[in-house]
Amino acid sequence: MKSSGSFLFLLLVLLTAFVADTSQQPKSGVKAVMDGVVTRLYKTYQPQQLDTIQQNFVLSVLTDQEKKVLATQYWTFRANVPVVVSLMRDQGQKVLPFWLKDSGFRKTELVVKNEEYTYEVWQKTFDAGLVSLGINGFDKHRPVYFISVKAQHSGDPLHITPIFPAQQTFTKFQPGAFTYHDWSDLKLNEVPESLRGQTLFQTIRGRAREAHLVGAFRRTKFPATTQPDHLLLTWSGNPATTQDIQWRTSASVPTGVTKYWLKGSHDTLTKAAVLYKMEDRLLQNDRYAHRFTTQLTGLQPGKTYDYQVGSTQGRWSSVASFQTQSNTKEGFSFIWFGDTHKSPVWGEMAQQTLTRHPNIAFYSIAGDLVSTGLHRDEWDELWQYSGNVFQSKPLLPIPGNHDSQDGLGAWMYQQMLSLPHNGPKHPEVPDEQTYAFNYKNALFLMIDATAPIEAQTAWIKQQLSQSKADWKFMFFHFPPYTFEEDYADIRKAWGPLIDQYHVDMVMSGHVHYYMRSKPTYNGKDVATPAQGTIYTISIGIPSEHEIWPDEPYAALRYKNGPFYQLMDIQGKKLTYTVYDKDGKVRDELVITK
Repeated sequence: MKSSGSFLFLLLVLLTAFVADTSQQPKSGVKAVMDGVVTRLYKTYQPQQLDTIQQNFVLSVLTDQEKKVLATQYWTFRANVPVVVSLMRDQGQKVLPFWLKDSGFRKTELVVKNEEYTYEVWQKTFDAGLVSLGINGFDKHRPVYFISVKAQHSGDPLHITPIFPAQQTFTKFQPGAFTYHDWSDLKLNEVPESLRGQTLFQTIRGRAREAHLVGAFRRTKFPATTQPDHLLLTWSGNPATTQDIQWRTSASVPTGVTKYWLKGSHDTLTKAAVLYKMEDRLLQNDRYAHRFTTQLTGLQPGKTYDYQVGSTQGRWSSVASFQTQSNTKEGFSFIWFGDTHKSPVWGEMAQQTLTRHPNIAFYSIAGDLVSTGLHRDEWDELWQYSGNVFQSKPLLPIPGNHDSQDGLGAWMYQQMLSLPHNGPKHPEVPDEQTYAFNYKNALFLMIDATAPIEAQTAWIKQQLSQSKADWKFMFFHFPPYTFEEDYADIRKAWGPLIDQYHVDMVMSGHVHYYMRSKPTYNGKDVATPAQGTIYTISIGIPSEHEIWPDEPYAALRYKNGPFYQLMDIQGKKLTYTVYDKDGKVRDELVITK
């Protein structure tokens, strides 16, 4: 499943509709209405009642004005001539959008298909001027409806002016076109002749969330309190002289601050935190939470610092510690995981890794930290299950497709993690999701493979060509070599750079098994790692594969996880060791330069 290169332009506007700013919509738009409705439901009904609501119940609690907004302000545009609007609705959606028939749309005998879904076609004529359409429904039916438009009178030149979403994208309605930017590989394969050539409005599946109420409400197992918790270290700057610290409290705590001092010293410094107000509208027992981030600078290399986080008006965490990178030539080690999906099994394993390997410098996760990146309760579980691991060792992850879902972006991932801002300066590559950092004699390129490949290629080349590091590593979620899915576009765009600048290892996840490749150059096996690159895939949760075809490029594979990888670098020697959750060595490789 891949997203199109132009999806972000639509994404940014749709994100404002569902999550954040409503500047693209009237203040009485869909988001404003749904915010008010949810607030009213929380005040009026018990949780068990909210768990059972259906569309008829929702309609009974809406005012006439709210219904009007939901029936007209989901999709709006202007047409310069009279038009026919065709609305393609997935037959698998059990309940019709409440406004569809009442607004004058009529079902036709036409059918549109792709490889996954069959869509019935509804049509309505509109005069020149404003065209207003309603929500997809109160369920979260991900294959949302899409539309096409044609002039009523053949020969009339049609001009469409988008209103909302303002950055609407269009294509020609024909076989081979895609409708969802977040699933651009899903092409239409059956389009009636009468619809071909019309203007097709593309969309994203994330729009199903905009009015989601049926089966929507969730509860977090670990609600925020006034006590700071979920302490997390990351880096956004030089690991030798900076440290980023993040934590969570309830929304009643207005400010945050970090106290820190050199271990053994009584000279305490303080630094105010930046506040992020997080809202998960459908999290009924913890809708709002505060996320704080402090960025410490001017630290001494190779030192241990103690710290506490809290509020001058409230409570404080227990004392924790971190170490800055030394500028000596001594070696270092780090641990990385494949997909973690907020699993308690992974969390138990992660805590054991720190006991077994207390001297590691940092951790990484190769994407899919959680299963639904816009559900804060899943992030609560991720941090809770990992215990205190990340309050003493920084985490430098990359996002996977589950962290950035349905074309709505990874805004919650971004608010959770303070990471380097040195990625590609491209509007389609979100800040902090692709970045680079150096640790001692190693370069780490942390790449968001859910963002457009071509938008990152020049940046990757620049980073590799300018690096003088002894070791070069790349992390990205989708593996170039796997039997599960063919990522030929990654191999084509990034493979030559990996070969040219001799990236030592590529770390990936996504496909839920373990694989270490033979040394590979230009897609072929070579004799030693000095001549090629080792491609690795791992999984941090229990897994099983019933289908298990041969992979000729693989040196070793396991179809059941979980695993973790310890990378130990001592000068020009790398020792790569793979452990299962019980601490048993399952793979090992030594590379000497």
